[in-house]
Amino acid sequence: MEPALKTVYKQKVASSLKEKFAYDNVHRIPTIEKVVLNVGFGKAEDRKAAAEAVIEDLGKITGQRAVPTKARNAISNFKLRIGDTIGARVTLRGARMWEFLDRFINVAAPTIRDFRGLSPKSFDGRGNYTCGISDHTIFPEIELDKVTRTIGFDMTIVTTANTDAEGRELLTLLGIPFRKPGSAA
Repeated sequence: MEPALKTVYKQKVASSLKEKFAYDNVHRIPTIEKVVLNVGFGKAEDRKAAAEAVIEDLGKITGQRAVPTKARNAISNFKLRIGDTIGARVTLRGARMWEFLDRFINVAAPTIRDFRGLSPKSFDGRGNYTCGISDHTIFPEIELDKVTRTIGFDMTIVTTANTDAEGRELLTLLGIPFRKPGSAA
């Protein structure tokens, strides 16, 4: 069965984008390529203990095991050696990507405290969008009584759009809750 958000994309979003930007070919219509979640952990003394907990929680949120990221350089002031685990990341594609975005838009984002919308300015110039999520407990898969540390992560939505305007329109039509112009951060 096809994810609900992908069905919305095929039935409504693609035709709206084709009409608005006057694409001559259906393959030029922007779509979402992948979603990347990236987290780095902090202090040296509990970095090793944090690694497993963070990787496990990212796995619960996404349904896919996170890959640990290793330090490439040694930094003595941070007590960091080459090869130390300093973060984790997950790259979602296909059905898992569509289901994660659907859960983020409809379940997780509305539960953020004092949420007025995501910043519409966080595009990179090529239609890709990045935002920071400061608390992973907004996702229903995380059991609050078992949380030992709250983790924040960056979420990057990579699109096939060529411009920020195309990418913003794609994500707006999919239901990403952007902040309205003129409202305070």
